[in-house]
Amino acid sequence: MNRLRLEASIAEIGVIRYTPAGLPVIDLTLAHAGQTEEAGIARQVEFSMPAVAIGPISAKVIALGLEKPAQWAGFLAKKHRNSRTLVFHITALQKIEED
Repeated sequence: MNRLRLEASIAEIGVIRYTPAGLPVIDLTLAHAGQTEEAGIARQVEFSMPAVAIGPISAKVIALGLEKPAQWAGFLAKKHRNSRTLVFHITALQKIEED
């Protein structure tokens, strides 16, 4: 199974482009900072990762805007066939309401 769920915000967002089939595509970078537990010890975790939204979900990504926290769901795939780099393909997002 290849599923990823992540709480993060958009650190960078590219310009919308379109596939040959006319689907909208938006490239972005997601950033996460938080704390988790590993082997019974609290650990600070910070990272950024490349992501892409293809199809109708791209409009939701654009509407969310920069630095707004959200819960993201999707899967990991190679950037292209011969690449070693992974990209998070976004299939769903839910905005986190800030207090």
